[in-house]
Amino acid sequence: MEITLQDENNDPSGNFEFKAAHQAFRDRWKETDDTMCRHSMSFHLHHKLQSDFFASYLYLLEKTPLVKLFPVTCEFIKGEKQFYYRAQKFYKDVPASEEGMMGDFVEISNVDLESSCQFLKRFVGPGKSGTHCALDCGSGIGRVSKGVLLPVFEKVEMADMMEHFLLHAHEEYLGDAADRIETYYCYNLQEFTPPRNKYDVIWMQWVACHLTDKDLLNFLIRCKKSLRPNGVIIIKDNMARQGCKLDPIDSSISRHLDIMKVIIFKAGLEILAVEKQEGFPEVIMPVWMIAMK
Repeated sequence: MEITLQDENNDPSGNFEFKAAHQAFRDRWKETDDTMCRHSMSFHLHHKLQSDFFASYLYLLEKTPLVKLFPVTCEFIKGEKQFYYRAQKFYKDVPASEEGMMGDFVEISNVDLESSCQFLKRFVGPGKSGTHCALDCGSGIGRVSKGVLLPVFEKVEMADMMEHFLLHAHEEYLGDAADRIETYYCYNLQEFTPPRNKYDVIWMQWVACHLTDKDLLNFLIRCKKSLRPNGVIIIKDNMARQGCKLDPIDSSISRHLDIMKVIIFKAGLEILAVEKQEGFPEVIMPVWMIAMK
């Protein structure tokens, strides 16, 4: 990519400092993954670099939109291993309860579940997805499995990285419905490969934010291979109002809706519908539902 700008007097000499910054920028990213990072930087990294010598280059990007900013979470979080370790450490202390799953907003659980049920209905039924088996990714204790998936599907499988969540789901929270949970997978999603050609619906709620861009992309590719005919993947997650927003407490990164769409497209998936969750307090980050196949 070449940038050539002239100053107001049509003198190209003023471009020297910008070209130098541009070259430094290119050198900075020369070893990153070309498909995910070549025209990318996270919102936080963007903000940080504006105060450094890249400011002139970023100014040009804003004035001359030659590239679009997408997240490079692996850079901002200072390493994938630490990113995932912090999340594991955080959830180790989270109680296996609805209050633990919803944090300080347990009162919105019913509104959330009702909206999810209505959204799911659009993709299940005659001529659409079947109702044999669904996979709940990042299931926790099974709040979504119990309130959204089990009323619709014959069988449900649950995947979560925290063993105490899955044990509580099986032994207490799901009650008699636990008999219809075919399998509990205690895996981190970045390391999990779902069985092929098995699921009518794969539901991912508040868990995509715990994956780096590369791992989310690869997991979606694996999920696509796990769908039965007419099967769909549904992501429901916080979406940043601008760029990306890192939560250092639970080690999650929320992406703008457009950024999420790019990752979905790169995974070879087609977006079927996008819907904003309504009825949540304004203080909560916007939550969107995305259905894809």
